[in-house]
Amino acid sequence: MEVSDDDLLRRTATDDEAAFRILVGRHVDKAFGLALRILRNDADAEDTVQDAFLKIWTNRHRFELGRAKFSTFLCRVVINRCIDFHRRQRTEPLDGVAEPADPRPDVVTALQRAEVNEMLDEAVNGLPERQRLAIMLSYHEGLGNEEIADVMETTVFAIESLLKRARERLRAVLRTQEQDIRLSLPAD
Repeated sequence: MEVSDDDLLRRTATDDEAAFRILVGRHVDKAFGLALRILRNDADAEDTVQDAFLKIWTNRHRFELGRAKFSTFLCRVVINRCIDFHRRQRTEPLDGVAEPADPRPDVVTALQRAEVNEMLDEAVNGLPERQRLAIMLSYHEGLGNEEIADVMETTVFAIESLLKRARERLRAVLRTQEQDIRLSLPAD
């Protein structure tokens, strides 16, 4: 029988390091994926996630059980750590970070898809920060509007509005690149 996150948090609040290690092991991959999508650099994402878990451990006695799911709370902490990282790194451009290599053997298809993904990433990265964050939490993290509202500390109505404006803006940007996208995809 698997121990719930809430039970692990209760034990962590009593300085149970083993319970915290289980909690970290359960959520570290998702936290890293979120940080990587925001920061677009493996090393920075890894440092940020480590910092987020350190912050949670340091403040373990202050977590309010029942206020939010741990996964939602963790998303908020990771996002805040990423925002702090961006503030510290304003002078260093992140645009030069290359896309990870596609492990599939079909190099032509991988290149074509990478080109399309780059266009999509550029479109998403061109969104205002709150719209971009809402889109990432919805599509990459699979969170519902209520969870996104908790993570972003706003209302569900505000999230719906952010997502609607983000989708409209993406449609407009991608519509101008539609021909380039079609040419980049293989004709099946």
